[in-house]
This record gives sequence, structure tokens and C-alpha cells, in this order.
Amino acid sequence: MIERYTRDEMGRLFTDQARLETWLEVEIAVLEALAERGEVPKKALRTIKRRAAVDVERTKEIEATVRHDVIAFCTAVAEKVGPEGRWLHIGLTSSDVLDTALALQMVRAADLLLADLDTLIGTLADQAQRWRDQPMVGRTHGIHAEPITLGLKFASWLAEMTRGRERIARARETVRVGSISGAVGTYAHLPPAVERDVLRRLGLRAETVPTQVVPRDRHAEMLLALALVAAGLERMATEVRLLQKTETREVEEPFRRGQKGSSAMPHKRNPIACENVSGLARVVRSNALAALQNVALWHERDISHSSVERVIIPDSFILLDFMLARMTRVVRDLHVYPDAMERDLGLTRGLIFSQTLLLALIRAGLTREQAYALVQENAMRVWGDPQRNLLDECLADERIVARLGERGVRDAFRLRRLLRHVPAIVRRALRAAGRRAGG
Repeated sequence: MIERYTRDEMGRLFTDQARLETWLEVEIAVLEALAERGEVPKKALRTIKRRAAVDVERTKEIEATVRHDVIAFCTAVAEKVGPEGRWLHIGLTSSDVLDTALALQMVRAADLLLADLDTLIGTLADQAQRWRDQPMVGRTHGIHAEPITLGLKFASWLAEMTRGRERIARARETVRVGSISGAVGTYAHLPPAVERDVLRRLGLRAETVPTQVVPRDRHAEMLLALALVAAGLERMATEVRLLQKTETREVEEPFRRGQKGSSAMPHKRNPIACENVSGLARVVRSNALAALQNVALWHERDISHSSVERVIIPDSFILLDFMLARMTRVVRDLHVYPDAMERDLGLTRGLIFSQTLLLALIRAGLTREQAYALVQENAMRVWGDPQRNLLDECLADERIVARLGERGVRDAFRLRRLLRHVPAIVRRALRAAGRRAGG
């Protein structure tokens, strides 16, 4: 599945063909800037632009001998251009091309992820509004706590993905930086004015203080932003997996016609899409750690980062692209079972209202310790006897009725009272996401 998906738009950004084409884009931008300054003949520029082309196989063939990818690339392009090819790479060092081209790739890849996130954010917003008032039990430590709504859960995911989008947008600006500064970043052979012109043509900004390379804290910031989005997707996927357990089955990821869940057990409907997302999040997180380790290079540059980045940058963008698309489908087509949610709200037979009762007794004059002991005493009887429920126990407890009255006790068990602020929370999440907040 992943292999098929990577042949789509995101995957194409990181093919050998696209990588070399981006290098050529940088080389030509440099020649255009130099031609305007009269340092490269305009006729030569026209010839290069007309004849230059990427040949991946020829580049690999040359690299097998010279053992240097940029030299192999320049040689292969020059073969197609002819004598005017001598102007290629004039005044440049390899990293000028590699880092500037990598910035272009990451900016374009980030744009695809931002579009993916917009789709997921829209889907989450729709589901948050649709299920805003659907009660379900909230859980802390895996134990029933107090009621929430399914829409509130979607709104929480919506808020996290909104923050994730903001992080990637910021990181996009952080990596939208190139460098045409030479072998140790001193502009010894091409002045800063050429760099400004080149980067303007490419839609990039100049590195403040380059060495031979663009400092790798920029790339680490992007990989960390991707890892945080992946972690958010894993939170969503894990929640669906937990709620899909047979004993719970309040929601279920889509199960398509003709799909099979197990080679051995025909009845199985497994949360495989969410399990994919949970697993791949581990890879994206690991890649962020490698990006952090790339920051500390020797002196003005070594190439210990290079081999790492050839793996972690394409993989992280491609994997997150896949994960976002997969989780969007899960959220959009999620099976929801309100009857199961209602059943589970009653599993603890009223215990989920214990805090409301506690606070009512405090307001009625008891100390917190007295109120807590009184409620806990009744709650423990309910835990120990499946025939009991907390409301009946409290109504039979003269100490509680004397403080609250029968109506006051019953008011403490009103579900809707606990959920009265949920619509405002959902609207807040929708506003933060830039979506229309429904009534």
C-alpha cells in the first residue's frame, strides 16, 4: 500500500529524476544571475537552457567512476550541452547546489502536507459538529471518569492538527533558505549580491551565516514538526483502536466490502489502518532524532549528515503524507455506535456522577473530607455489588438526603448538566481552525 502511494505526487518529489532536476534548476538560476551581470555570455545561457537535461542513468554511470554525485551530474549535463557546458557550476561548491535544491524540495513537500492537513482539519471539523452532542463516557487511566461527547473528542484532535499545521507552516519558513556562499561560506568567488539574485529567482531566503552548508538546526525543526503531527495522528489512531475493542466497540474504523480481517478467523474486523498509523509514527519520530544528531557537523562541514538525510527527509515527508491521507479516510468514514456509548455510560451504575455529588454536598455545608467520605462509602458499595446503583444508594442514605433533598440528589445525576459547556468548546476549536462555528 505504501509503495503504491509513494508513486503519487509526494513520492515524485523525491525521485532521482526530481532531485537532479532541482539541482539543474539551481544551476540555471545561478547562470541567469551571472548572465545579467555580464559574467556569463547570454548566448551560452540560452544554449544551456535549451539543451540541458537530466539523465539519471548516465549520471549514475559517471558517478560509479568519479564517486561524486554533483561532479557526475555536472558532467552528464555538460555532455548534452556541448562546449558551453563549461559555464555550469561556475563559482559554486556542491553544497550550494545540494542545500539550495533541498530547500526547494522541502518547501514543495511541506506545501503538499499543508494541503493534506487542510483536508483532515476540514473532516475533523465536520465530525466535531456532527457528533457534538453525542454523549459517551470519558476515561482517565482507562477507567470511566465523567461524561464527554464524541464531538468533543473530535474537537480535541482538530485543535491538535490545527497546531500541527501551524508548526509545519513555521518550519516551512525556517527551511525556505538557500546558500550560494562557496566552499566555507565566505562568498570568496561569488558575491552576496549573486546569492540574493539567485535565491529571489527560486523563492528562497539567504542563510544568515552559512558555513559550507545551511546549518542543520533548520532541517531538524522541520523533522520535529513532522514528528509532532505524526504523534498527533498516532493519538487519534490509538483512541480509535481502544474504542474499537470488542468489549467496547463504540466506534470502528471503516471495513470495506470484500475486506478480510484474518487469514484464520473469518469474523475478524481489525483496526489495521490505525495500527499502520501507530507504527509509522515511530519511524517519523526516530527520523527526527536523527535530524537532531545531524546538527553537530565538523568545522565548516562534513558529510555525515548527507547519507542520513537521503533517508530521513524523503521518508518522513512521504510517510506523513500517507498517514494523513489514511487517517482522513478513517475519520471521514468512521463507524459510530451511539447505543454502545449509551450502554457504557451506564456500566458503572451512576459512579461517573460522584464528583457532582461531592461538590453538591460541599456547597450544602459539609467539609470536603466529610463529603468525600460520604460519597466514597456509597460508591464502594456500588463497586462491590452489581445489583446496586449510586443514585439509589444516595437516595437511601438519610445523611445525603438531609443535606440535598431528593430533588438535589437527582439533580446531581443529570447527564446534560455535565455537558452544557461542550458546544462552546467545540466552537472554540472550530474558530481556532478557521472553520465556521455552528450553533
